[in-house]
Amino acid sequence: MNLGVRAHDFGKLPTAELARLIADHGLNCIQLAPIKALAGCDSDLTGFTPAFATGVRDTFRHHGIHISVLGCYINLGDRDEASRRPQLERFKAHLRAARDFGCTIVGTETGSLNSDYSRHPDNSGEEAFAIVLASVRELVREAERYGVDVCIEAVERYVISSPQRLRRLVDEVNSPHLRVIYDPVNLLWSTNCARESEILEEAQTLLGEYTRILHAKDYTITDGAFRELSAGQGRLNYRKILHWAKHQHPEIDILLENTHPASIARTVDFLQQAYREA
Repeated sequence: MNLGVRAHDFGKLPTAELARLIADHGLNCIQLAPIKALAGCDSDLTGFTPAFATGVRDTFRHHGIHISVLGCYINLGDRDEASRRPQLERFKAHLRAARDFGCTIVGTETGSLNSDYSRHPDNSGEEAFAIVLASVRELVREAERYGVDVCIEAVERYVISSPQRLRRLVDEVNSPHLRVIYDPVNLLWSTNCARESEILEEAQTLLGEYTRILHAKDYTITDGAFRELSAGQGRLNYRKILHWAKHQHPEIDILLENTHPASIARTVDFLQQAYREA
């Protein structure tokens, strides 16, 4: 199993220290948002020189860790073009730098019609889909130039909110450089978690062949409120998810979310045991 973590869950640290801490937990891959994770990296536009990126790549490789994904989470659905435009340019900078980081994937969710990412009643409508579609097409054209992939992650409250809506986006863009990050918990909310098994089955059926990365966290419902947890601490059916990953995508990188250095050893033990039994 290729098991890793969001690097910034360990804090913002010098690259060598961060790589050592992650490797000490037996992890071999990461999702890296440089500006969140790397001390001294305060710009993800002008700061992405080839020398900087290859230095980061080589430091992590020295510790047996490869960079699975560059995380660049932007609001693709922002109705305000003046707000959306610099975000698209920032994502393109990540696409251009990805191979220097030793990576071929840049990932994002799709955001909301609201600039602050908050839930909007029209996120599920055609206007919102059209804005995201145009944004993704633009990014995929850039990805095609550099031989890398845009990976989109569906989130229940955002414009691309379901397996069906994400599959529609993939079909309409129709490029081998658009692929999927599968985060089961992000597809769920207090209003639909009773359908968890059905939703996971839809995701694995509709998106399985396009999925490059699996995110691993958990959730619970407390007094009607949806709460995210580290993997193994909630109610998500990990047997179903890991059986799919092990038998249909044995090469997939599984990246932990909602972790903390003080408790990550327990989460790693849970995932490794569950994967063996899947």
